[in-house]
Amino acid sequence: MYDQLASVYDYFVNWESRLSYELPFLLRTLTALGPTPTAMHVLDAACGTGQHALALAREGYQVTGTDLFPQMIEIARSHAAAASLPANFQTAAFGSISETLQQAGQFDALLCLGNSLPHVHSWAELEQTLTDFSRLLRQGGLLVTQMRNFDQVMAARNRWMEPQSVEEPDHEWLFFRFYDFEADGRIQFNILSMQREKPGPWQIQHTTTQLLPILSTPYLQAVHASGFSQVATFGNMHGDSFDPGRSGDLIITAVKDARSD
Repeated sequence: MYDQLASVYDYFVNWESRLSYELPFLLRTLTALGPTPTAMHVLDAACGTGQHALALAREGYQVTGTDLFPQMIEIARSHAAAASLPANFQTAAFGSISETLQQAGQFDALLCLGNSLPHVHSWAELEQTLTDFSRLLRQGGLLVTQMRNFDQVMAARNRWMEPQSVEEPDHEWLFFRFYDFEADGRIQFNILSMQREKPGPWQIQHTTTQLLPILSTPYLQAVHASGFSQVATFGNMHGDSFDPGRSGDLIITAVKDARSD
């Protein structure tokens, strides 16, 4: 899916609005590790086009971003070059990032944002990914993950998300996102994108990928089992408490336990 969407990905995310909402929470959380951003190494796993990583680079953090899709990494690198920001972007898959980067124990914080983790194919792969996250962090390093609250999603089984639109003088885009709930408990995530050069005809593209709905209780158990402690949960990037029945997101922060190495 995301290899096909890379070229238009930044159009259906309002990054100015999203970063203004999410960045204060991330900065408050990272500041707890220390007051000097330039001394801190942050990894953004599943970084997409690199917008979170580059926002942190502007704040002085030393950032690395990884993503499964080379198309996303190419765009992230072009964004970094255009902004003259010193960010390192590499192609790497969940579960093997430490092997790819050869930087085990070198990061002060690791972020995995934007509902990326549910793209793993199984609980075994999720556990492998969390173990790799722990391997990448120094002792006392911080893990921050964000995903949709699948407790609520699976209970309500609402298929459709809010449509998104972008309009420029010569171009227009429409994005429709919806779920298909599969019999085996997985979710098929669909994006129907429409774009046109005004006033021409619409071009339509349908892409799909499978998600693993990660429920909060087994997820928190897996986080603890992967060598993390001091786990805190939030329902959004305002830092509100997590409510399994109502929150839109499940966000966790956790600290790598010294005993995990």
